[in-house]
Amino acid sequence: MNINPINKINNLTTRGRIEKQEPQVFKPQEDKLIKELDKMSMINNVNIGKKDFEMNLSMEELKKRTHKDYLTTKKMLAVDAPEYTELAEGDKEALKHLVKAAVVLDKINMQLDNPNNLPFGEYLEAEISKGNEQAKLTKILFDAQKGVCSLDRESNMIELAKGVSMRPGKGVYPQDLEKEEFHTILINMLNNGKVDEVAKILNQRSVVERVGNALVATDYVDKFKDDFAYMASELEKAAETSTNADFNEFLKLQAKALRTADPMLDAYADKKWATLQDTPLEFTITRENYSDELTETVVENPELKALLDENGITPVAKDFLGGRVGIINKKGTDSILNVKKFLPLMAQNMPFKDDYIQNISPDKESKQTMVDADLVAVTGDVGEFRAGITLAENLPNDDKLSIKELDGGRRNVYHRQIRLITSDDAREKMKKRLEATLNPELHKYYNDEADHWFTVGHENGHSLGPKSGTEGLGKYKSIIEENKADMISLAMLDILTEAGMYTPEQREQIIVTYAADNMMMSKPTLSQAHRVRSVMQNYYFIKEGAIEISPEGVLNVNIDKMVPTARKMLEEIIQVQLKGDFSKGEKYVTDYFVWTPEMEKMAENIKKVSKTLNGKVESPLADKLISE
Repeated sequence: MNINPINKINNLTTRGRIEKQEPQVFKPQEDKLIKELDKMSMINNVNIGKKDFEMNLSMEELKKRTHKDYLTTKKMLAVDAPEYTELAEGDKEALKHLVKAAVVLDKINMQLDNPNNLPFGEYLEAEISKGNEQAKLTKILFDAQKGVCSLDRESNMIELAKGVSMRPGKGVYPQDLEKEEFHTILINMLNNGKVDEVAKILNQRSVVERVGNALVATDYVDKFKDDFAYMASELEKAAETSTNADFNEFLKLQAKALRTADPMLDAYADKKWATLQDTPLEFTITRENYSDELTETVVENPELKALLDENGITPVAKDFLGGRVGIINKKGTDSILNVKKFLPLMAQNMPFKDDYIQNISPDKESKQTMVDADLVAVTGDVGEFRAGITLAENLPNDDKLSIKELDGGRRNVYHRQIRLITSDDAREKMKKRLEATLNPELHKYYNDEADHWFTVGHENGHSLGPKSGTEGLGKYKSIIEENKADMISLAMLDILTEAGMYTPEQREQIIVTYAADNMMMSKPTLSQAHRVRSVMQNYYFIKEGAIEISPEGVLNVNIDKMVPTARKMLEEIIQVQLKGDFSKGEKYVTDYFVWTPEMEKMAENIKKVSKTLNGKVESPLADKLISE
């Protein structure tokens, strides 16, 4: 997935998915819907129940963080957007049901994220009804980041409630479960023959709870049964009026998968979704596993790792769920589709290509569809605005059964409203950032659209390289995978320019724009896969002489060295992935995750021209459709 430095100026998106992040969660209409869903069933609650909270941020801090200079806004489609008004009436009706289905994922994913989220939201609502101004401002941030805890743009953990923190196991594991106890419990369970139970605990689609001295996992379709049933009903209603038969078939398959806890049902829906190319509407339930920091630690314990291997159990980090509703932009899609004819060429030129299987074949039609979407709503995991927000996604991921069992394809969806810069104010901020951080001689090469071109290469890069076998890299797997996708996009530039995909001028623009946008305003934490890989790349490229940051924090780019350096780094990445060894992955990351004094000076320069700490999403058309 791709989450790129937002606006290029605010640095709030990051190429790839993790630092995803934020629409407004509990707007009045959404609140009403969620309360109705709560009445349906209490089985869905994985929260800690009623408790007293105390707000953590002072009024001074809240006023700063909710000011427009610090809290940027991304606007989804307007009520009168021509993309919507020109739709067929059947698609307009379908869109209403799709939005209602997607909004439910806010409620579900907030529980997966932190068991305090829903009760804290209720607490804030109660305080707001009493006229509490601190609660009003806290609610703005809570809605923006979709939760009580979140990293901001400067990699600071923002905790909105005193005594409530973000746990490595988020809300999918018991809050008091530490890594060492987790490993001990699993070892005991395996030694007592509970192999199937452990496999379910280490499955990407389960919520884990304590039962006595053991852990028990419940498939999330069963855990949130009534909420998923409501979503299924809305998808079925959308399929009754949508004008596209293929899209309707997908909606019915997805609805079926929401009613029964069977991963193969999701696989059939995923396989169909990945074939959708010429549809008016876009709907996705995203399932990505960047947030869970506990599951993959099992490969760090030699005794446990040996038992898992002996019993044929491959641990996969938990999925977190997002929703995307949009209208396909035909012009943008046609432009993006131009890359498809070059995918076999890219596959043919991958390092060590004979040593692994990849999703794209060098000599066959690529099972890859691509669309550019005008967004109506982004919810759940897709909509969290936590330091950044998702710019594009390539799904399903390699751990999904549609890829592993059904030989299905993949689909890229690009988010127009996230990437587009339309205001004069935003462009002025971009100009100031370039003046503060980039050698003036290189300004002529910077092109905002080139960041989108790079992202297209990144997303398709996820379909290239080793298709499986990287699970042993544990918590470093995502960092290395995102690094790979970036380096593919850059390393293939000369090949694609020679083949006619890019002009020589576009090649130079992509190189300089990539380098400028890769600069950061703070050192990230290891949990931020997309940002960690940016630091690694910057350090690597500095060592290779491809880029230089002056003592004053100004970037210079040696254009001729950029592509060969990317190729060299890509070769190293592929070797790490092929070995699939945790210690080698750890060494690779730690060797290059180095924050230099020059990077710190660059960060200071960025902070002088951009105050933004977080962002929020406004969805006027979605709000209207929910209320109908």
